[in-house]
Amino acid sequence: MARTFRRNPRLSALAEPNVTPLIDLAFSLLIIFMITTPLLEQTIPLELPREEEREDDGVQPDVRYQAVGVEGPGLYLFGEDRVDEPEMRSRLENLRATDDNVVLNVRAAGTANYQEVVDLLNIIKDSGLNKISLDTQVGLE
Repeated sequence: MARTFRRNPRLSALAEPNVTPLIDLAFSLLIIFMITTPLLEQTIPLELPREEEREDDGVQPDVRYQAVGVEGPGLYLFGEDRVDEPEMRSRLENLRATDDNVVLNVRAAGTANYQEVVDLLNIIKDSGLNKISLDTQVGLE
């Protein structure tokens, strides 16, 4: 009895590669991009001013600036004068009564708490003044 030796056909080289995993990957990426692209396109509508709408260089000659500030709990500055809360309220009300077109430059000492600045803004709001400029990098020593 003679033995016949045959090669296993499964061990021979494949003539074509299997592209099924590559197609699965391509479709997965396509689905991911289809889902995330609308999320990236959300914008906030802005209406920026046009150059022709400006009247002049923005400087208003009749505007008066007044510096107010916070030094510590209950200690305020009106210009260069140190005042307490009742005095600050009365000076702001007198300022509103004499000149309604005033801008307040609000300053705070580097050691002042955020709540103290908010308290000063509440005093300004109660006095009826609504033009405020918050100064930064000034620091009251």
